[in-house]
Amino acid sequence: MATAKKAAAKKVVAKKVAAKAPAKKAAAKKAAPAKKAAPAKKRTPNAAFMKALTPSAALAAVIGDKALPRTEVTKKLWEYIKKNNLQDSAKRTMINADAKLKEIFKKAQVSMFEMTKLISSHLK
Repeated sequence: MATAKKAAAKKVVAKKVAAKAPAKKAAAKKAAPAKKAAPAKKRTPNAAFMKALTPSAALAAVIGDKALPRTEVTKKLWEYIKKNNLQDSAKRTMINADAKLKEIFKKAQVSMFEMTKLISSHLK
């Protein structure tokens, strides 16, 4: 008899909790639209990255002799690497240098993270 009373009491409590839960959710949904986020500020690139730099003769053989920003130099270099299949197949972060890239890197194999550091000495 005592277990029957406990079971009945649990059902009553469960019904009360279930009845209150949707009311809280509805209130939360109404409050959310009232808050408006500030519009995101458009990101402007750093002027140093956009400054056109002249490549050295060795780098010009790979990317061309026009003055380009650093970002474009890196893009052109990656185009050359992918076109000539110079990315190491086992370890994709490494770049195998061909004859033209060896003049720039001074090594047979270079990390993609080290590549931009080595290129900077070939830009004026």
